[in-house]
Amino acid sequence: MREFKDLKIAVAGTGYVGLSIATLLAQHHKVIAVDIILEKVELINNRKSPIQDDYIEKYLAEKDLNLTATLDAKESYADADFVVIAAPTNYDSKKNFFDTSAVENVIGLVMEYAPDAIMVIKSTIPVGYTKSIREKTGSKNIIFSPEFLRESKALYDNLYPSRIIVGTDMEDERLAEAAHTFAELLQEGAIKENIDTLFMGFTEAEAVKLFANTY
Repeated sequence: MREFKDLKIAVAGTGYVGLSIATLLAQHHKVIAVDIILEKVELINNRKSPIQDDYIEKYLAEKDLNLTATLDAKESYADADFVVIAAPTNYDSKKNFFDTSAVENVIGLVMEYAPDAIMVIKSTIPVGYTKSIREKTGSKNIIFSPEFLRESKALYDNLYPSRIIVGTDMEDERLAEAAHTFAELLQEGAIKENIDTLFMGFTEAEAVKLFANTY
């Protein structure tokens, strides 16, 4: 495992995906969690979990985490090395449509405040989304890493992951390097060792997530 320089990581969204990742990474790095709900921000800063998850509650209370929560997106994203996007995407079954507007809002802000930050989408998105949003925004800094987490066991599932998957542009050396760094951050925070770690194209990674949800 390489030694990392002091990384600044922002996490957009403090639902079970965002908060579990923020807690995991804050063991070793400076993490700023961004939310739009003041009550959640205050709870996290008081080391109380806004969601029911035994491991998150335990880690917030007992571990020395470099974790701050804020409503201030600009302060959070400025100078960030990585921005993990865990904003909610709601599936509208009537329209057969994912509402990805919260993800797009975060991407827009990061492009404005931290044009060099690598954005890692962790939200649930439709297959083909990463490629299309990269084209739509013109940003080459967006990658995708599916999460395989259970709601009240999210941090446990990050500490003992079944696998780590990162979707990247294999042709883009800088982005492939960023994908490997992000995977190493997840490995560094985990308790489990020798985690199966796979790198693949965006669409393949999205498909893995879709199939995992189906079965």
